Amino acid sequence: MNGWLLAAALLLLVGFAPTVWGAARGPVRRRIMAQNLATLVGCLVMLLLAQGYARPSYVDLGLVLAVLGPAGTLVYARLLADELAERPARDRIARALDRAMTPLAALSVPLVVLPLCVAAGPGRAMVKLLVIGVLLVGGNVVSTRALSARHTGEKTGAADG
Repeated sequence: MNGWLLAAALLLLVGFAPTVWGAARGPVRRRIMAQNLATLVGCLVMLLLAQGYARPSYVDLGLVLAVLGPAGTLVYARLLADELAERPARDRIARALDRAMTPLAALSVPLVVLPLCVAAGPGRAMVKLLVIGVLLVGGNVVSTRALSARHTGEKTGAADG
C-alpha cells in the first residue's frame, strides 16, 4: 500500500462515513448537504485512487462526480423546495453544516488536488486535475449558496410579515 491509497482510505473513513450518516438521518436540509459533501469526498477519493493504482481512467470518474454532484444537489433542492421552505434549519448540525460546507470544499480540494498535480507533472493530466478542482469548489459554492439562500429567504419573509 502506498501513500496515495492510505490517504484514500483515511478520507473514506473520516469523510465518507459521517456523510452517509448525515444523509440517512435528520432533516431534509442536512440530508441534501450531506449528499453534496459525499460527492465531494467521493470525487477526491477517486482522484487519490487514480494516482495510487496508476489508473488514469479513475480521474474521469472523478470528473463525472465533480460535474454531476453539485447538479444533483441543485435538483434535490428544487424538487424538495416546498419541504425546505416549510421546515427551516433549526437543527444546530444543519446550520453548522451550511456554514462549514463552502470553507470545507475550498480547503479540502486543494489539499488533495495540488499534491496530485505535483505528482502528475506538467501536462494534460495536471490540467484535468486543476479543472476538476475548480469544478468541485465552484459546484459546492453554488449548491451551498442555493440551499442557504432558501434559508435566508425564509428569515426575511418571516420578518416582513
